[in-house]
Amino acid sequence: MANAVTAPASGPAPRRIKPSLLVLSGLATLLVMMPFLFWHGVWFGRRLSNQDIERYLQDRDHPRKIQHALSQIADRMQRGGAGVSQWYSQVVSLAGHPAAQVRMTAAWVMGHDHNSEAFHQALLRLLKDPEVMVRRNAALSLVRFGDASGRTELVNTLRPYTLRTPEQGRVEIQAQPGEEVTAGTLLALVRRDQGGEVQVRAPFSGRVEGNAIKDGSTVAAGDELVQISPEPGQVWEALRGLYFVGQPEDLPEVERYSRGVANMPDSTRQQALSTIRAIRTRSERDATR
Repeated sequence: MANAVTAPASGPAPRRIKPSLLVLSGLATLLVMMPFLFWHGVWFGRRLSNQDIERYLQDRDHPRKIQHALSQIADRMQRGGAGVSQWYSQVVSLAGHPAAQVRMTAAWVMGHDHNSEAFHQALLRLLKDPEVMVRRNAALSLVRFGDASGRTELVNTLRPYTLRTPEQGRVEIQAQPGEEVTAGTLLALVRRDQGGEVQVRAPFSGRVEGNAIKDGSTVAAGDELVQISPEPGQVWEALRGLYFVGQPEDLPEVERYSRGVANMPDSTRQQALSTIRAIRTRSERDATR
């Protein structure tokens, strides 16, 4: 896990989508329904005072307290609470926190105010984050800004995710194909040649699709290790994001879900069908301009 967020590579400015009132209304719905993709079994419902929020935001030794404060800020933003902008600079700063769960939560919070250019720029930087779930939350929040810069990340969410071995050593497989896993589940151990071990854990909840190597195999750093398919909630959110920013070249991945995918509810298939219609309608409209 990196300790800093890298800036996006130089190049042309990201393509912006001018949101209509209808689109913004739909995006608001998306935002309300968009949970933390990585946040399972955690509840931060206890109300915090302004003083508590300030203290929690500065508690760098306890990421959960920072997440609690951030969730309270998001709740106030959603309810239109006065004075919430006093914490905006701290939210942007936390997008560079060394703990991935804090960066991920900050990315989610920043999607609640699509008028903040500081949030917008921070989210663009988070698209380059080394942690996959930080990138995915950033991509979803950017949709709220009418910015399609995270479209590739949304499409990648629909595909199985490949984890690679972090170091050279001997692998001990801990999870088998078909097994349901939650975020943080131990998938494999890599025993270093010089002693010690490295744990490889699931970055999100889903299903183990397959192991690229056999238990006990010797691997080099960067070798493919295991593939995980996303859980239904992640797929649904990605499809909703692509409803607004998807392009015709994204249709093959979306169409796969429209035909029905094992272990996915029918609501996923229905959302895929809606996304296909939206992409085709947008493409036809753009072609006539």
